[in-house]
Amino acid sequence: MKYPVIPKTTLKFLKDLSKNNDRDWFAKNKPRYEEAHANMKLVREAIGNEMDKVDHVEKTKLHRIYRDVRFSKNKLPYKNNFGISISRATKLLRGTYYIHLEPGNSMVGGGFWGPNPADLKLIRQNIAFDDKPLRKILKSAKFKKYFGELEGNKVKTSPKGFDKEHPAIDLLRHKQFYAFRSFTDKEVLDPKFIAEITKSLIAIRPFFNYMSEILTTDLNGVPLYE
Repeated sequence: MKYPVIPKTTLKFLKDLSKNNDRDWFAKNKPRYEEAHANMKLVREAIGNEMDKVDHVEKTKLHRIYRDVRFSKNKLPYKNNFGISISRATKLLRGTYYIHLEPGNSMVGGGFWGPNPADLKLIRQNIAFDDKPLRKILKSAKFKKYFGELEGNKVKTSPKGFDKEHPAIDLLRHKQFYAFRSFTDKEVLDPKFIAEITKSLIAIRPFFNYMSEILTTDLNGVPLYE
Protein backbone atom coordinates (compact mmCIF):
# COMPACT_ATOMS: atom_id res chain seq x y z
CA MET A 1 0.00 0.00 0.00
CA LYS A 2 1.24 3.48 -0.87
CA TYR A 3 1.03 5.81 2.11
CA PRO A 4 0.63 9.59 1.99
CA VAL A 5 3.82 11.57 2.55
CA ILE A 6 4.05 14.64 4.75
CA PRO A 7 5.56 17.44 2.63
CA LYS A 8 8.01 20.10 3.79
CA THR A 9 5.25 22.67 3.32
CA THR A 10 3.27 21.21 6.22
CA LEU A 11 6.17 21.56 8.66
CA LYS A 12 7.02 24.99 7.23
CA PHE A 13 3.46 26.18 7.83
CA LEU A 14 3.62 25.04 11.47
CA LYS A 15 7.02 26.72 11.95
CA ASP A 16 5.74 29.98 10.54
CA LEU A 17 2.54 29.74 12.59
CA SER A 18 4.51 29.38 15.82
CA LYS A 19 6.28 32.66 14.99
CA ASN A 20 3.12 34.47 13.84
CA ASN A 21 0.38 33.15 16.07
CA ASP A 22 -2.31 35.74 15.42
CA ARG A 23 -5.57 35.88 13.49
CA ASP A 24 -4.45 38.37 10.85
CA TRP A 25 -1.47 36.24 9.82
CA PHE A 26 -3.58 33.08 9.86
CA ALA A 27 -6.24 34.68 7.64
CA LYS A 28 -3.62 35.71 5.08
CA ASN A 29 -2.13 32.22 5.13
CA LYS A 30 -5.41 30.28 5.19
CA PRO A 31 -4.65 28.50 1.87
CA ARG A 32 -1.41 27.13 3.38
CA TYR A 33 -3.34 25.86 6.39
CA GLU A 34 -6.00 24.24 4.20
CA GLU A 35 -3.30 22.47 2.16
CA ALA A 36 -1.59 21.18 5.32
CA HIS A 37 -4.91 20.21 6.88
CA ALA A 38 -5.92 18.23 3.78
CA ASN A 39 -2.60 16.39 3.93
CA MET A 40 -3.13 15.52 7.60
CA LYS A 41 -6.62 14.19 6.83
CA LEU A 42 -5.03 11.74 4.41
CA VAL A 43 -2.49 10.77 7.10
CA ARG A 44 -5.27 10.25 9.64
CA GLU A 45 -7.22 8.05 7.24
CA ALA A 46 -4.18 5.95 6.30
CA ILE A 47 -3.13 5.32 9.90
CA GLY A 48 -6.71 4.62 10.98
CA ASN A 49 -7.15 2.08 8.18
CA GLU A 50 -3.90 0.32 9.04
CA MET A 51 -4.70 0.14 12.76
CA ASP A 52 -8.20 -1.14 12.04
CA LYS A 53 -6.59 -4.17 10.39
CA VAL A 54 -4.90 -5.19 13.64
CA ASP A 55 -7.18 -3.63 16.27
CA HIS A 56 -10.80 -2.56 16.66
CA VAL A 57 -10.83 1.17 15.93
CA GLU A 58 -13.88 3.14 16.98
CA LYS A 59 -12.90 6.65 15.90
CA THR A 60 -10.02 8.57 14.38
CA LYS A 61 -9.90 12.28 15.06
CA LEU A 62 -7.79 15.08 13.61
CA HIS A 63 -7.79 17.68 16.35
CA ARG A 64 -8.73 21.28 15.63
CA ILE A 65 -5.86 23.73 15.27
CA TYR A 66 -7.98 26.43 16.91
CA ARG A 67 -7.32 26.76 20.64
CA ASP A 68 -10.07 27.21 23.23
CA VAL A 69 -8.74 30.25 25.09
CA ARG A 70 -11.81 30.91 27.26
CA PHE A 71 -10.35 29.41 30.43
CA SER A 72 -6.64 29.56 29.59
CA LYS A 73 -4.00 32.13 30.50
CA ASN A 74 -2.40 31.38 27.14
CA LYS A 75 -4.43 33.49 24.70
CA LEU A 76 -2.63 32.43 21.51
CA PRO A 77 -5.44 31.51 19.12
CA TYR A 78 -3.82 28.55 17.36
CA LYS A 79 -1.94 25.38 18.22
CA ASN A 80 1.48 25.00 16.62
CA ASN A 81 0.93 21.32 15.90
CA PHE A 82 -1.40 18.78 14.32
CA GLY A 83 -2.70 16.01 16.57
CA ILE A 84 -4.44 12.78 15.66
CA SER A 85 -6.08 10.45 18.18
CA ILE A 86 -7.33 6.92 17.54
CA SER A 87 -9.85 5.44 19.96
CA ARG A 88 -10.38 1.72 20.42
CA ALA A 89 -13.90 0.32 20.23
CA THR A 90 -16.20 -0.70 23.11
CA LYS A 91 -15.70 -0.51 26.89
CA LEU A 92 -13.60 -3.67 26.76
CA LEU A 93 -10.76 -2.11 24.77
CA ARG A 94 -8.96 0.68 26.61
CA GLY A 95 -6.19 3.01 25.54
CA THR A 96 -5.91 5.83 23.00
CA TYR A 97 -3.27 6.05 20.27
CA TYR A 98 -1.91 9.53 19.59
CA ILE A 99 0.15 11.12 16.79
CA HIS A 100 1.65 14.56 17.40
CA LEU A 101 3.19 16.50 14.50
CA GLU A 102 5.21 19.55 15.51
CA PRO A 103 8.50 20.81 14.04
CA GLY A 104 11.27 19.60 16.32
CA ASN A 105 8.85 17.81 18.63
CA SER A 106 6.96 15.12 16.71
CA MET A 107 6.01 11.90 18.47
CA VAL A 108 3.65 8.93 18.45
CA GLY A 109 2.43 6.63 21.19
CA GLY A 110 -0.38 6.75 23.68
CA GLY A 111 -1.69 5.50 26.98
CA PHE A 112 -3.67 6.69 29.97
CA TRP A 113 -3.23 10.40 30.75
CA GLY A 114 -5.88 10.83 33.44
CA PRO A 115 -7.32 7.59 34.83
CA ASN A 116 -10.35 8.27 37.01
CA PRO A 117 -9.88 7.39 40.72
CA ALA A 118 -11.62 4.01 40.41
CA ASP A 119 -9.51 2.97 37.40
CA LEU A 120 -6.29 4.21 38.99
CA LYS A 121 -7.04 2.23 42.16
CA LEU A 122 -7.75 -0.92 40.13
CA ILE A 123 -4.54 -0.51 38.13
CA ARG A 124 -2.50 -0.14 41.32
CA GLN A 125 -4.22 -3.06 43.04
CA ASN A 126 -3.39 -5.33 40.10
CA ILE A 127 0.21 -4.17 39.98
CA ALA A 128 0.57 -4.64 43.74
CA PHE A 129 -0.87 -8.16 43.50
CA ASP A 130 1.39 -9.20 40.60
CA ASP A 131 3.64 -6.81 38.72
CA LYS A 132 5.24 -9.49 36.54
CA PRO A 133 2.81 -9.27 33.56
CA LEU A 134 3.31 -5.53 33.23
CA ARG A 135 7.09 -5.73 33.68
CA LYS A 136 7.27 -8.42 31.00
CA ILE A 137 5.56 -6.06 28.54
CA LEU A 138 7.74 -3.09 29.47
CA LYS A 139 10.91 -5.20 29.16
CA SER A 140 9.92 -6.72 25.81
CA ALA A 141 12.26 -6.06 22.89
CA LYS A 142 9.63 -4.20 20.84
CA PHE A 143 8.50 -1.92 23.66
CA LYS A 144 12.06 -0.98 24.53
CA LYS A 145 12.99 -0.52 20.87
CA TYR A 146 10.17 1.88 20.10
CA PHE A 147 9.46 3.55 23.45
CA GLY A 148 12.27 2.88 25.90
CA GLU A 149 10.27 3.03 29.12
CA LEU A 150 6.93 3.81 30.69
CA GLU A 151 6.33 7.52 31.29
CA GLY A 152 3.86 9.62 33.27
CA ASN A 153 3.57 11.79 36.37
CA LYS A 154 4.10 10.07 39.73
CA VAL A 155 3.38 10.73 43.38
CA LYS A 156 6.48 11.72 45.34
CA THR A 157 6.55 8.85 47.84
CA SER A 158 3.77 6.24 47.77
CA PRO A 159 0.04 6.29 46.98
CA LYS A 160 -2.38 6.20 49.90
CA GLY A 161 -2.92 2.63 51.03
CA PHE A 162 0.29 1.26 49.52
CA ASP A 163 3.53 0.52 51.36
CA LYS A 164 6.44 2.70 50.25
CA GLU A 165 8.64 -0.40 50.61
CA HIS A 166 6.53 -2.45 48.19
CA PRO A 167 8.80 -4.09 45.56
CA ALA A 168 6.64 -2.59 42.77
CA ILE A 169 6.60 0.92 44.23
CA ASP A 170 8.27 2.29 41.07
CA LEU A 171 5.14 1.34 39.12
CA LEU A 172 2.65 2.05 41.90
CA ARG A 173 3.77 5.66 42.13
CA HIS A 174 2.48 6.36 38.62
CA LYS A 175 -0.56 8.60 38.24
CA GLN A 176 -0.29 8.42 34.46
CA PHE A 177 0.74 5.53 32.24
CA TYR A 178 1.91 6.29 28.71
CA ALA A 179 4.78 5.90 26.25
CA PHE A 180 5.96 7.96 23.28
CA ARG A 181 8.44 7.60 20.45
CA SER A 182 10.02 10.81 19.15
CA PHE A 183 10.77 11.58 15.50
CA THR A 184 13.08 14.13 13.91
CA ASP A 185 11.79 16.42 11.18
CA LYS A 186 13.82 14.41 8.67
CA GLU A 187 12.08 11.22 9.78
CA VAL A 188 8.66 12.90 9.57
CA LEU A 189 9.30 13.82 5.92
CA ASP A 190 10.50 10.33 5.01
CA PRO A 191 8.11 8.32 2.80
CA LYS A 192 8.32 5.51 5.39
CA PHE A 193 7.02 7.70 8.23
CA ILE A 194 3.43 6.36 8.15
CA ALA A 195 4.75 2.79 8.20
CA GLU A 196 6.93 3.65 11.21
CA ILE A 197 3.95 5.17 13.00
CA THR A 198 1.96 1.98 12.44
CA LYS A 199 4.81 -0.22 13.70
CA SER A 200 5.11 1.96 16.81
CA LEU A 201 1.40 1.84 17.61
CA ILE A 202 1.28 -1.92 17.12
CA ALA A 203 4.19 -2.20 19.56
CA ILE A 204 2.17 -0.49 22.30
CA ARG A 205 -0.85 -2.75 21.86
CA PRO A 206 0.27 -5.44 24.39
CA PHE A 207 0.36 -2.67 27.02
CA PHE A 208 -3.13 -1.54 26.01
CA ASN A 209 -4.38 -5.13 26.11
CA TYR A 210 -2.99 -5.62 29.61
CA MET A 211 -4.67 -2.43 30.80
CA SER A 212 -7.92 -3.41 29.10
CA GLU A 213 -7.98 -6.75 30.89
CA ILE A 214 -7.36 -5.36 34.38
CA LEU A 215 -9.75 -2.44 33.91
CA THR A 216 -12.66 -4.61 32.75
CA THR A 217 -12.45 -7.30 35.45
CA ASP A 218 -12.32 -7.21 39.23
CA LEU A 219 -9.44 -8.64 41.25
CA ASN A 220 -11.06 -12.09 41.04
CA GLY A 221 -11.22 -11.95 37.26
CA VAL A 222 -14.97 -11.39 37.13
CA PRO A 223 -16.03 -9.20 34.19
CA LEU A 224 -17.19 -5.72 35.15
CA TYR A 225 -19.10 -5.25 31.90
CA GLU A 226 -21.48 -7.41 29.90
